Amino acid sequence: MPMQVLVNLLIGVIWMFLQDDWSVLTFFSGYLFGLLVLYILRRYFSTKFYLVTLLAIVQLFSVFIYELFTSSILVIRQILRPTINITPGIFTLETELEGDLEVTLLALLLTLTPGSVVVEVSSDSRKFYIHAMDIPESSDAVLQSTVKFEKAIKKVTRA
Repeated sequence: MPMQVLVNLLIGVIWMFLQDDWSVLTFFSGYLFGLLVLYILRRYFSTKFYLVTLLAIVQLFSVFIYELFTSSILVIRQILRPTINITPGIFTLETELEGDLEVTLLALLLTLTPGSVVVEVSSDSRKFYIHAMDIPESSDAVLQSTVKFEKAIKKVTRA
């Protein structure tokens, strides 16, 4: 993927040389031309077309933003109640992700969503120990978030 990006940038710069116009618009048109060339030649690369991975990253980011807002609303509802009626606790969550990058990314995304913190990851990287603010509500929300995060992470990291 990094090689495809560099080739695309090089095509954009060469396009600017050939047009003899050093503007952003000329570079952008050369970059789009490079995208077209790389898309046509994609079957000769050993990795998938980098725009697919870039779109998967954008989708992962949008899933994270959605989960961030929904979990924030859940935490705000808990805090604004007249009496705080929460049952904090730790629960385990099993994952099917493989590799350090995937497991670390999932742990970071779960920690960044309000109401839950990944306390520990098991030695085989298959179980997360998560502290939730309110076990019945937060654990269900974390389980739903995990399914969405795992699906999006797999799209980004696996070919």
